[in-house]
Amino acid sequence: MPGVLPEGETVPVDGSLPTTATRAVGARGFGVYVHVPFCASRCGYCDFNTYTAAELGGGAGREDYADTVLAELALARRVLGDAPPPRVDTVFVGGGTPTLLPADDLARILDGIDRTWGLAPDAEVTTEANPESVTPASLKALRAAGYTRISLGMQSAAPGVLAILDRTHSAGRAVAAAREARDAGFDHVNLDLIYGTPGESEADFAASLDQVVAAGVDHVSAYALIVEDGTRLAARMRRGELPYPSDDVAADRYLAAEAALGAAGLSWYEVSNWARDEAARCRHNLLYWTGADWWGLGPGAHSHVGGVRWWNVKHPTTYAKRLAAGGSPGLAREVLTADEAHMEDVMLRLRLASGLPLDALDDAGRAGAGRAHADGLLAAAEYAAGRAVLTLRGRLLADAVVRDLLP
Repeated sequence: MPGVLPEGETVPVDGSLPTTATRAVGARGFGVYVHVPFCASRCGYCDFNTYTAAELGGGAGREDYADTVLAELALARRVLGDAPPPRVDTVFVGGGTPTLLPADDLARILDGIDRTWGLAPDAEVTTEANPESVTPASLKALRAAGYTRISLGMQSAAPGVLAILDRTHSAGRAVAAAREARDAGFDHVNLDLIYGTPGESEADFAASLDQVVAAGVDHVSAYALIVEDGTRLAARMRRGELPYPSDDVAADRYLAAEAALGAAGLSWYEVSNWARDEAARCRHNLLYWTGADWWGLGPGAHSHVGGVRWWNVKHPTTYAKRLAAGGSPGLAREVLTADEAHMEDVMLRLRLASGLPLDALDDAGRAGAGRAHADGLLAAAEYAAGRAVLTLRGRLLADAVVRDLLP
């Protein structure tokens, strides 16, 4: 079951933004996120805003989805109007399983973004994919359309782990798909791993890391399993069918990933991500963490422009109906004050420096709430420095961030 969206103030029917938000759109960079909410089946651990055909019902099929996204893109063009971004630096198509859409539809969406605001000559254009949802032919079509990067959901090389996670691809399919993507001409290929699944052994995870390294990809993401309320996995754990994940095991797995990937020449650069070199780093994710602007297209997608954050209605049918009526699909938004924006800048950069999760940083922000601005920043820094998860390197970087950003 998809998670719950936050509360906020009402988004105007026409989606308009305060003039303060549009004074310097894209000054720190501009990205576009496209959410594709379709999956062939729901994984037991997933609470993303995704739907299978049975869950969706009528009114929001895949066949019309590209046209609906293009309708929101036309709205975005009207909203930014005389203050468009100078260029689109990154595009990220996520989900769900974007590659359940025909490659031609993904190509039309990318062409629409280019026609609306213009892709930078060196734009990074990523699509996520499940390994079983791509073929050599579809990968070649995506590359020809302008996609430069692909992120494949591998999760594990162990069949038993894949079964617990309700993944439908075979243990070797992700590595094969990564090689097919390289053969198709993708500049950058990422494989996603999940560690800490109940029943996963140390040897299982070591084998997964070995396969990732052997695949020759230039980017790896490794995430600790999080048990989300409302998922099948959470229900199984409540019933006692599976044990809950162990924090100690997760920490050991993270250290194993750092050792194996580091030895293979991939360097850690952002919490759960390792890259072969600077060019292989995911620029779209870094755009988020450095406080840039982006427009999120699709149901449940989040956007940020000039200190205004908003999020769309979640259900694809409601999303399509709002756009068909000529209105914004935005559900709610928040407008940050100057002090709040500055505090968030510190939080994001601390996350990059230290590897702290965003919920911990939110706690740090609350620790400084209601105090003088400089005191609030110091409270956040003290909170971060006291966290056991901070490495020495992270502590030094976090201290440097706060010194740099204090007024």
